[in-house]
Amino acid sequence: MEYKKKNTLRAAMINLGCKVNKYESDAMKDKLLMAGIEMAEPEEIADIYIVNTCSVTNIAQKKSRQMLRRAKKMNPDAVVIAAGCYVNAEHENLKNEGFVDIVVSNNCKKDIVKIIEEYFAEQIENDYYVDVNHTKEYEEMGNLNAAHLDHQRAYIKIQDGCNQFCSYCIIPYTRGRVRSRKPEQIIEEMTGLARAGVKEFVLTGIHISSYGIDFCKESLHYDAWVEQGKKKEKGNEAITDLLQLVKAMIEIPEVKRIRLGSLEPRIITEEFLEMLSVSDKFCPHFHLSLQSACNDTLKRMNRKYTIEEFEEKCKLIRMYFDKPAITTDIIAGFPGETEEEFNITMEHLEKLQLYEIHVFKYSVREGTPAQKMNDQVEERIKAKRSGRLLELTKKQKQEYEVSLKGYTEEVLFEEEVDEEEKLWELPEVNILKAEEKDAKKEPAGQGKLRYFTGHTKRYVKVKAASKDNMINKVVRVEML
Repeated sequence: MEYKKKNTLRAAMINLGCKVNKYESDAMKDKLLMAGIEMAEPEEIADIYIVNTCSVTNIAQKKSRQMLRRAKKMNPDAVVIAAGCYVNAEHENLKNEGFVDIVVSNNCKKDIVKIIEEYFAEQIENDYYVDVNHTKEYEEMGNLNAAHLDHQRAYIKIQDGCNQFCSYCIIPYTRGRVRSRKPEQIIEEMTGLARAGVKEFVLTGIHISSYGIDFCKESLHYDAWVEQGKKKEKGNEAITDLLQLVKAMIEIPEVKRIRLGSLEPRIITEEFLEMLSVSDKFCPHFHLSLQSACNDTLKRMNRKYTIEEFEEKCKLIRMYFDKPAITTDIIAGFPGETEEEFNITMEHLEKLQLYEIHVFKYSVREGTPAQKMNDQVEERIKAKRSGRLLELTKKQKQEYEVSLKGYTEEVLFEEEVDEEEKLWELPEVNILKAEEKDAKKEPAGQGKLRYFTGHTKRYVKVKAASKDNMINKVVRVEML
């Protein structure tokens, strides 16, 4: 493809938001590189700026708008492309903004090269929009190219959309209903990346627990789909849900580690855990969506479980795994959350002893039911409650990491760091050379020690010193 007679175009990719956006940005980058377009860093001068936007909160949407403006300011002659959720949320307004040349909604990102071609061919069309609320098509971006990935860990997108309609969330409107990726496409992509040297895979999507729900003849809510799944005939080997998909992934010889993204508590069953626990490829790290540990607050949020159910799921996980890392999200200051409700949340979280809590202060999102709720919580109270939650998770995180001392763990080392960097807050490990896995036989390292960081299967970030290059090696270590 030739856009200029003398110079190759340079494009910068600016990614905002979730891991799904990261996957889609990597896929678009692959397509641009294959088309002969050079990639620039976001802060560099480029001919094209693609901002893969986020719209999950008003603040995220504001940041997306700021990045679009900044791109045009950096190079007024550049083509600025707004892509993703902000486009679906504010399509009519955004397509007429002077600092945006092209708008590309979700489900149109796969055509990024064609879109750029048409623009430089001086075709007038600059609006590429699909109403994702009225499509059943999963946007297949093609397989990622391992040569273009930055890390030893790859995110694999398995589905898009959500049918949950939590009262605070805009995502079902910007991402549409659940659309699952074909299992054969997922397995093909993962196999290719694993053979190219990627060691760990993280399954991601908007609501991965609903994977396969749209393979049914009728569109179901997640809870109804779970009930239907309990009645499935045994012996059916077709991949129709997350558990069957993971089973197929485990069978790929080159895959070393599989990690799941955020899960709905109700997907945790004995069948689910029993299958995962027998494979040494599965990472015992469970991120279970919670948002509040008070039932009254959960009801206003339109969540489909109780704190008692959540606690039972945590107990079940701990029955099948030794010291599993269980993490969650909590929103502080949801509309109507009283001091009593917040204290109930704190009490349950103290009892749960989770590895890590991701804390968010409630942010009003226009267009959601929560925006119109009475008893909006003052910012100072949100900040105070957020601070208490952060103190709690810091304490529990330290206690969990201390409990692992003396354990033999498996670590994927990902990065070399300067010895001057402040690493004292990270747990230290001793590399067990005799049990090193997947490391090519190399001459013993000479000279001064080098410093590396990586993650255990439980997703604990650790540090180690070695004279050898440990990057992208999976090794056995002792937690110190």
